[in-house]
Amino acid sequence: MALIVKKFGGSSVGSTEKIMAVAKRILDEKKPGDQIVMVVSAMGDTTDELIELAKGVTKNPYQYTREMDMLLTTGEQVSIALLTMAFKSLGQKAISLTGPMVGMRTNSVHTKGKIIDIKPARVHKELDKGKIVVVAGFQGCDEKGDPVTLGRGGSDTSAVALAGALKADSCEIFTDVDGIYSADPRIVKGARRMKEITYNEMLEMARLGAGVMQPRSVEMGKYFKIPSHVRSTFTTKPGTMMREAYTMEEKDFVIRGVAHDDKVAKIAVLGVPNNPGIAHSIFSALAEANVDVDMIVQSIRNIEKNVTDMVFTVASDDLSQAKKIVDTVADQLNAIAVLIEEDVAKVSIVGAGMLGNPGIASRMFGALSKAGINIDVISTSEISISCLIKGAQLKEAVNAIHDEFFPQK
Repeated sequence: MALIVKKFGGSSVGSTEKIMAVAKRILDEKKPGDQIVMVVSAMGDTTDELIELAKGVTKNPYQYTREMDMLLTTGEQVSIALLTMAFKSLGQKAISLTGPMVGMRTNSVHTKGKIIDIKPARVHKELDKGKIVVVAGFQGCDEKGDPVTLGRGGSDTSAVALAGALKADSCEIFTDVDGIYSADPRIVKGARRMKEITYNEMLEMARLGAGVMQPRSVEMGKYFKIPSHVRSTFTTKPGTMMREAYTMEEKDFVIRGVAHDDKVAKIAVLGVPNNPGIAHSIFSALAEANVDVDMIVQSIRNIEKNVTDMVFTVASDDLSQAKKIVDTVADQLNAIAVLIEEDVAKVSIVGAGMLGNPGIASRMFGALSKAGINIDVISTSEISISCLIKGAQLKEAVNAIHDEFFPQK
């Protein structure tokens, strides 16, 4: 007897046939006494279609963030209603609940909300009645009762957070891949599926672009210490377990994975005064607008004139807003120019094993050099190294680095 939260993404419920298949699978795997909570994304490309509808009304729909949340939350409501009907048609008691109905409370940052509290009393009540509870992922509501979506990967975050609030025994994340790989298998043919990965390593990989999980969902799993199982919707094979620490020896590789992100843009603020407070002026303005900044490099432009260049990256989705903010601040600082580069991508290596193993950076840079790929910006953490490169060379870079650290046997 176990309480299990199972999350299914959009590709898993992309048609009514797939929804019926999911319902049948859940019932086939359900053991007597198990309590099941389903967290579901919008069907297939529904979210993209809703965004396109909004663009038919206004060129920049995200300037109306509250209304975008009102629109986008309808996608998951379709999925949960259909999946609940599927369970009922198979003789299983079930009920669909939206994020607000399960007590999912968020802040008021529309389209990029963060969960601040979950009070899942309603979920426990329905489970005690023998029902499967089908929950809309990606959404909650603020203190005013307005809908708030959780941003990219929000359904994963919903699932893991709900699992933590319910004190679930485990959380299963079903996707269109059968686990977490050493690199994106769509790019690297020799990518290897991991049996296990630590939360710290997965958090770093997610932060650096690995699309299987989003950073906030991994943070939730780590915080609640919920074992999370990433597995395929389309097979019954075991996937990859995320845990606090390994339960088996998997130390053949110093590096656990190669991550990449092609949804980034570079902003360079040239010729600003090299004085205290300059960096704060730029990045505090971006922070107030909820624009995340990633790689940051400051370099002296002219020692005699005491001016410096500030280079950093932002998500492509935030570029338009970030440019407006930076242009304003740059004028105030009498900067020489603001340059934007969109044909860039970030490639990274991740692994706790690099601690105490000199030469990892050298091997990464050497692999890129042999492939004729120039490095624009470098950033590091305790368990990762990231390089900004030309976007057109991303696939080649990922393969070159993967071949260096995961040679074919």
